[in-house]
Formats: sequence, C-alpha cells, structure tokens
Amino acid sequence: MARVLVTGAVGFIGYHLTRALLGRGDDVTAVDDFSNAPYPAAEKKRNERDLLAEFPRLAVVRACVTDRAAVAPLFDGVDVVVHLAGLAGVRLSFADPARYARVNIEGTAVMQELAREHGTARFLLASSSSVYGNATPLPAREEAAAVVPESPYAASKRGAELVASALSLRTPSMRCTALRFFTVYGPRQRPEMAITLFTRAVLAGKPIRMFGDGSMRRDFTHVDDIVRGILAAVEKAPSGYREYNLGSSAPIDLRELIRDIGEAAGVEPTVEREAVPLGDVDATYADITRARHELGWEPRIPLKEGLGTVVAWVREHPTGG
Repeated sequence: MARVLVTGAVGFIGYHLTRALLGRGDDVTAVDDFSNAPYPAAEKKRNERDLLAEFPRLAVVRACVTDRAAVAPLFDGVDVVVHLAGLAGVRLSFADPARYARVNIEGTAVMQELAREHGTARFLLASSSSVYGNATPLPAREEAAAVVPESPYAASKRGAELVASALSLRTPSMRCTALRFFTVYGPRQRPEMAITLFTRAVLAGKPIRMFGDGSMRRDFTHVDDIVRGILAAVEKAPSGYREYNLGSSAPIDLRELIRDIGEAAGVEPTVEREAVPLGDVDATYADITRARHELGWEPRIPLKEGLGTVVAWVREHPTGG
C-alpha cells in the first residue's frame, strides 16, 4: 500500500486513476479545484459522488495546485504524487493563455517543489502529445525536438515539462516522470472531445461536425490503457527526469473514426464539414518503444472495443450528468 496524492482527481483521467489506486488498496488523497471549465464542475461532482459511494475512505480536498498554502499540508507522508491537474483544451487556450500558463506551469512548479521539500520519492506529471506540434517527424519519439507548439495549451505543457526537468536536477534521486498522453477517450471523457461529442450526436440523430476534409489523424488511447501506463510508471520509472509516450500507436483519420462510431452505435452518421480550428495539429502518432521497453507497457484496448464503452456510457447518461 502506498500513500498517493492525486491532483485533478475527479476529472476524467483522475477519476479512473483514483478508482484504480483505491481498488488495489492504496491510501489516496484526491485534490481538485472543481472549476467549471473545460471539464464541467457538475461532472466532477458526479465523479466525486461515485468515488465516495464506492470508497468512503477517500479524502477529497478542494484546492487549486497554484495555492501553495492550501496544498502543502497534504504532502506529509506521501510516497507518490500523480499530478494530473491542469487546464486542457487546444482551442480554449487561445481565449485565456495567461491562465493556462499559470495553472499548467506554475502549478507544476508548486507541486514538484513541495514534493522535494517533503522527500516524496515519486512525482508523475501529465503531459500531452500536443507538445510535438506539426514539426516533429511521426511516429513521434520522446527525444525528438518539441519546440514549435501550435497553441498556448501545447506551450504550457511543454513549459511544465521543462520546469520539471530543471527542478529534478536539484533532487536527482526523485523519480520525476512526464507522461505524454495521446488523445485519451473513454467513459466520462470531457464532453467537447471528439469521440464523446460525436457519439452523443449520432445517438441523438444529429449531424456530426467534422473539421476539415476528415484527413486529420489522431492516436486515440483508451483511458484504461492510460491508467495502466500511469501505474506502470509509478512502479518502474527510473530516478531522475524521464518522458514517456502513452498512446495506441495506431492513428486513424476522422472519417474512419466517424464510421467506427456509427458502427458501434448501430446508426448511420451524417456529417457537416467545418473549417479546421486554430491550433489543431495535422496528426498525432506515438512511438511507444520507450514505454514498452522500460515500463513493460503497451496498449491493450483496440479502438472499436473502446468505442463500445463510450456508446454504453452515453446511452446510460444521455444528458452527461
């Protein structure tokens, strides 16, 4: 049993990770600020209710990761910090870039410094495939240049990585791990993300709004695989700073995704085309060689199977709450 501090614990990935940690017997402190965007506060509260109903021993703390005074007392005796909290969303980041930089970069610095001060052995940071931008050759490798971000969100995630890497020089014995997630989907996904948004549209008999000509490719990764990757990194990541891609390594284009969602739902989709939004990259595609060799991890859930879990979730929760 480990004592684990999870930030962003009632968000999408946070819910699934917290449930997995509690299910294996770990002592978890869940931190979230319950802000309303981009993941709706109502859905965070639902996730909290569901976790507490299943695991009454869970401690949930309402706090922002930039508030050092609020989060500092939570580090006593903590073995592992999994820092998932942050502002997500490429398109939304253009509306408030300063907030994205503050929460994603400053929040990481605050959490990592507190981990150092309290002698926490393991610090894991949620990063993103967005750091690669359009300039990195595909499939993207961790050691490739990631210096041309396409959005303030991507820049803030890369900035958080650089801060974590620099701070880890001060405590080389700490296992500081940045996990680059590739388009995570599954039950409880943020409602504006493509798979959940498209599934709701199909089941409601509404057209899917497809950006561009449908050739944009994404490396969709089921949340259960991501949770397994986080747990593998907790156990196996080495001392010092290290980055890992966690992706399906099997990208598909939007046209194929829409077809597969229609098949999973048993409905023929209709499509309306729109312009590609600012900040969206052409493709994401993970090289997972490092995670496979060093963490013993690789994805298990093929997209068509994973889409079935989303269809089932949306049917059970037609309004999202």
